[in-house]
Parts: sequence; structure tokens; C-alpha cells
Amino acid sequence: MTRESDTSPLRGDPSSVRALERIATALEKLAGPQEAPCDISGADAFVFAARTGTLVPVPRVNRVDIALLRGIGQARDLLANTDHFAQGLPANNALLWGARGMGKSALIKAVHATLNLRLAGSPAFQPLKLIEIHREDIEGLPALMALLREKPWRFLIFCDDLSFDGADTSYKSLKAVLEGGLEGRPPNVLFYATSNRRHILSREMIENERGTAIHPDDAVQEKISLSDRFGLWLGFHSCSQDDFLAMVFGYADHFGLGADRVVIASEALEWSVTRGARSGRTAWQYIQDLAGRLGKPLEQ
Repeated sequence: MTRESDTSPLRGDPSSVRALERIATALEKLAGPQEAPCDISGADAFVFAARTGTLVPVPRVNRVDIALLRGIGQARDLLANTDHFAQGLPANNALLWGARGMGKSALIKAVHATLNLRLAGSPAFQPLKLIEIHREDIEGLPALMALLREKPWRFLIFCDDLSFDGADTSYKSLKAVLEGGLEGRPPNVLFYATSNRRHILSREMIENERGTAIHPDDAVQEKISLSDRFGLWLGFHSCSQDDFLAMVFGYADHFGLGADRVVIASEALEWSVTRGARSGRTAWQYIQDLAGRLGKPLEQ
């Protein structure tokens, strides 16, 4: 009696075996290199790599001390909200929206560092982890939430410059993750986003819905309801001349840039005029130029 395995067309056929090996090699190349799971305990800040579903540690976060963020009255509210979350208390997702360059993302990073430093002396201290997810990877949020759900740490997920244009529908993934999904947001995860737009969606995107939908108002409400998922809204507006100069002098004093203050004020205002904006970013760019001319490094 002949067994089925003995009559297999691949049995003892070297060419077929080689063909299968080539297919396996090609599939491995398409899959790309397999990254080892990240040791979350080894760092306090990460970037989410959506392609591989892993967390990439950030050895040194690009941030400034919270004391240097002048003219940002919203710092108190964000600090308190994040403090509640770090201690296991209820807290809200936060949307920081408004004028560009006014320190929205800088405030999130500064608050994270401030709280970890403040809570480090607590007996049961577990560092708050900061994870950045890029705008183009927002559809990977459900996978990131699943990755973090059972971890013993608390995670602050941060997306900078979040906005949606045209026919982009990935905002629906964000809505479901923030509040509306079956599982919802894990209790050890909080989501912060910055945007130049209060409703995150472009005006053109909203108007297109109003013009093409059968029930325009319902369609528009469905889209702008995304921002309602954020319980804490913090608006950032263009600063006054006095606030701008306070930022400049705060940086100059902190880094020991001992130029004449009248000269600094004059140059800083001229710098802001040529760039068409008074903001924290503009102040920092002027300070970098001043430090370069004075031959002094800016070591934070």
C-alpha cells in the first residue's frame, strides 16, 4: 500500500525545495528586519514605530526647563491634570491648540520632566513614560494601546501638530481610541495633542462635508466632535511685546548672555518683525543667534 506522503510531488525534488526556499527568503525581505521587543523600563521617553509596532527609546529628550516657558499661563492646568494622572487619579485627554511657536509641545515635554523629578522621592514611584506618535502613524493607535494596556507604568502619549485634511479618515481611529471604542482608553494611558486648529480638522474639510452631505449639519458635527473627546482644551495665542521680551530676557539670563539689555530688546524686536511673529520659538531663534555671535554655547 502506498502512503500519500510518498506520492507528494515535492518529496525528493531538489528544484521544488529550492523554489520554496527562495519564496521564504523573499517574504523575509518584504517583512523587513525584525526588531527586538523594547525594554520599557530602560528609558522614560520613546517614539512609536508603527511599521514594526515597537517603541524606540529616546536617550535625550529635546526640551527646555518649565521655568523658561514664559507667558504660558496654561502650564498650571496641564501640570495639575498630568499630576493627577501620574498619581493614578482621574485625568482628561488634553488638546493644546493655537498660534504656532507658542510652546505647546515644549510645555508637554517640560511637564513630563517636571513631574518625574517631583515624584521621584515617593516610596512607590514609577516614572511616567512619554511616547510620541507621529501624525502619519495615528492609525496605529489601537495597536499602541494594546501594547501598553497591561504594562505596570503610566503612559503619556503625545502627538505633535495633529490635523486632518481632505479625504483623510484616520481621525475615526483616534475618536474610537479616545473614548468611543468598545475597550476605550486604557486607564494607564493619557493622550495629549497639539494643533494649530481648535477642531483639528481643516476648514476646507468641514466645508466639503457641509456641501456634499445629505444632512450637512450631521456630517459636520460628526467631524468636529473629534475635539470633544479632549476634556481639557488649552488655547495658545500670539504673545504681546512685553511677553515676547520676557521670554528673550529669561533665556538670556538663564544662559548668561551678558549683552546690553537695551541692545537685546532692540535686536529681538527687529528679529520678530523680520519673521512676522512674536512667539517663544522666535525668541529662542534670536537667542541662538545672539549666543553664536557672543561665542557662548547653549547648554541646558
